Amino acid sequence: MPPFKRKFVPSSTKQRGDDEVEKIDVANEESTEGDWLSETIENDDEQSDANDSDYASSDGETLEPVFGESESGEDENDDDDDDDDGDDDNDEYDDEDEDNSEQEVEDSGDNPKNEDAEISQLQTSISSNVKISVNNKNAPNKKLTEKSRKTNQIKSGNSKSNKQFGAKCTKNDISSNTVDSDTTKTKVMKTQIADLSQDKNDEYVNDSSDEEDIRNTVGNIPMNWYDDYPHLGYDWDGKKIFKPQNRDQLDEFLSRMEDPDYWRTVKDSQTGQNVVLSDADVELIERMQSGKIPDKDYDEYAPWIEWFTSEKMNMPAKNYPNHKRSYLPSKSDQEKIAKLVRALKMGWIKTEAELEKEREAKKQPKFYMLWRSDDTAEKMRRIHNHIPAPKRLLPGHAESYNPPSEYLFDKKEVGVNRYKATKERIEFKEWLKEWKKQTRLQQKRKLHFLPQKYSSLREVPAYDKFIYERFQRCLDLYLCPRGRKMRLTIEPEDLVPQLPSPKDLQPFPTVLSIVYKGHTDMVRTLTIDGKGQYLASGSDDMTLKVWEVSTGRCLKSIPCGGIIRSISWCPSQSISLILVAADRKVLLINPGVGDSLVSSKTDVLLEEPPESDVIVPERVKAVVQWEAVSPTSEEWLRGIRIVINHFKEIAQVSWHGRGDYFSTVMPEGSNRSVMIHQLSKRRSQVPFSKSKGLVQCVLFHPIKPILFVATQKNIRIYDLLKQELIKKLLSNSKWISTMAIHPAGDNLLVGTYDRKMLWFDLDLSTEPYQTLRLHGQAVRSVAYHKRYPLFASGSDDRNVIVSHGMVYNDLLQNPLIVPLKRLVHHETNNDFGVFTVLFHPTQPWLFSGGADGKIFLYT
Repeated sequence: MPPFKRKFVPSSTKQRGDDEVEKIDVANEESTEGDWLSETIENDDEQSDANDSDYASSDGETLEPVFGESESGEDENDDDDDDDDGDDDNDEYDDEDEDNSEQEVEDSGDNPKNEDAEISQLQTSISSNVKISVNNKNAPNKKLTEKSRKTNQIKSGNSKSNKQFGAKCTKNDISSNTVDSDTTKTKVMKTQIADLSQDKNDEYVNDSSDEEDIRNTVGNIPMNWYDDYPHLGYDWDGKKIFKPQNRDQLDEFLSRMEDPDYWRTVKDSQTGQNVVLSDADVELIERMQSGKIPDKDYDEYAPWIEWFTSEKMNMPAKNYPNHKRSYLPSKSDQEKIAKLVRALKMGWIKTEAELEKEREAKKQPKFYMLWRSDDTAEKMRRIHNHIPAPKRLLPGHAESYNPPSEYLFDKKEVGVNRYKATKERIEFKEWLKEWKKQTRLQQKRKLHFLPQKYSSLREVPAYDKFIYERFQRCLDLYLCPRGRKMRLTIEPEDLVPQLPSPKDLQPFPTVLSIVYKGHTDMVRTLTIDGKGQYLASGSDDMTLKVWEVSTGRCLKSIPCGGIIRSISWCPSQSISLILVAADRKVLLINPGVGDSLVSSKTDVLLEEPPESDVIVPERVKAVVQWEAVSPTSEEWLRGIRIVINHFKEIAQVSWHGRGDYFSTVMPEGSNRSVMIHQLSKRRSQVPFSKSKGLVQCVLFHPIKPILFVATQKNIRIYDLLKQELIKKLLSNSKWISTMAIHPAGDNLLVGTYDRKMLWFDLDLSTEPYQTLRLHGQAVRSVAYHKRYPLFASGSDDRNVIVSHGMVYNDLLQNPLIVPLKRLVHHETNNDFGVFTVLFHPTQPWLFSGGADGKIFLYT
């Protein structure tokens, strides 16, 4: 019995079904156990080599080992004896199926009937054989296993008898012939089915699917996901495809040495099986590696097929009538004709007759002018974009033979301008030094000659640099490039930016409507309540007056006991309170106007001091003392509720936007010049420990926790939460007087004593965006309107100037500033003019207070 080799047929592995591949694997595993017996038989009998030819087919291809056959010898025979009964049953069942299939084939061949009936019978016979082989997958081909067991018994019992061994070989030949006959019959059946099916018009005959031959259904995924599992995936029935037995290095070495197809064997990652590449596959790979076309039958240089001109079309390409515009002359053709006509008129295009004349003229002898000055100028004049050479400057008084005395050089100028460039006068070294010195001084010379004075024209000698200057002039004409210098004539009006007309920027205050009279001295400060109904004013006559805006009637006059320099109405609508800075005191006054309920709540709030366990530092105690006014005192009846005593004179007070905090400024207080007070807790604090300059005024940001501190020359911006300096604005002025912040908080307006107004854009730069010089004297007050794009300024020149200041939401667009109206109604007093300006909170109205003791309302 010849030994079985562990290999696969090159071209038949892919053509077999999935069940046959599994049977081949099982047969190979069982055949390895009986290799030692096959080697013994080869040594005992020389006929084993001749028997190898029984396993070769008629086509020259090597047949695969018999499915399920084992050569393990006696050990396996014992195991096979236990399963004799089951094997006999299967053998009988398989023999019956084979007889039935053969009988059906013979019937269909002898009695040809309808083609559809023959096709169905053949398909039924093939499917029955396939079902039997699938059902016996767990016990691979038990009939063949029984034959192999009997063969092994014959080999073990009669190995020494050549006659019996020859009988055994005859049995194997019969079994192999049986397999060949079965294979031939199956091929005949498949050929008949194919011949009959060709006559049918099957609409799906040419359809194919790329996944029909794929056994593993996991798809195109990395197969390393199954490294930790015993299976590789799932087949079409949903059953696991288990991994084949791993081959060790010895098996790999034996395959490399014995298997002639080892070099063309690859492993299928989807099933884990080894696949032998066919000759066609190997040839395809070799052609691709060598850079050739994979298909050797493909013709690169096939004759070109004229797809569009090979067939003659008897019908037109477009089957619709011509449009009406196709009968009209084309405009583009008309323009081309007009260009050609113009070229003919201008002589740019010449006719054939003209060209012929030119050819004849060229053949005739030519004559040239000796001097070409006559026609050169005409040609130069015709040159397009000709730039004439600049003319030489006319001689001046210095070039005269008898120049005035002021044009003659003195001894010092003669030493600088005199030329000493001859070798005969001085030695070479001295001449070289002098020449270098004169070369460096060439740029300082105004004249290239030395002016001289002669008594008459006949005494003037020849000019020694005439040829040199003419040569330099020729070099300038020849080498220097020329260019046209465009002269710009700019009118002064063009330099002024074009501003919109004031008529387009209304409404803004233009007319004096009401005059508030009552103060006997200068009015220094004004404030208005949040609704715009009542106006409060402070004066040097030590009184605080409350006015009704619409009628001009003075409702209250409250004496404060000192010159009032600053007042501010509380911005909170729930409190009716006015801050008054009178000398060294800050008075919190309830004016008692407006809503009586708000006034009574304010008194209740200020009557009982809050309990606080906070220890006031000595540094604050020495500066500020809070003093509550008794309800039975005279000051309570006047409206004064709280008195805050300071150690220096107070110049300004300002509220925070929420109405709980307010600040005071004492310019002479050095490092304690700025104080911040809290009304609800009645305590004060000193925010700065060092003095950064003479503080003029302080403002709170309308939205953010930011404090603006204006010193004498700069403005510092502090973050109250982080307690750090954010920015420092440079005013470029000598003394800052006042400032106002825009309601949006991004722009700042600063007034100075040196007659300037500075507009700062906080998002743009630390320097002024625009400097307005609209006043003739010191600017005392500036103010923004809360709703309208307006701002105003008051100065000692008695002028109140209203301007338009539009701030855009677009950060790329700069603010628009337009002066609108100049209002002059105040009178001067001791060289003072307007002290304060204030806008109405809701209307485009403006209040102004001056040194004449009057308050004006402009509407």
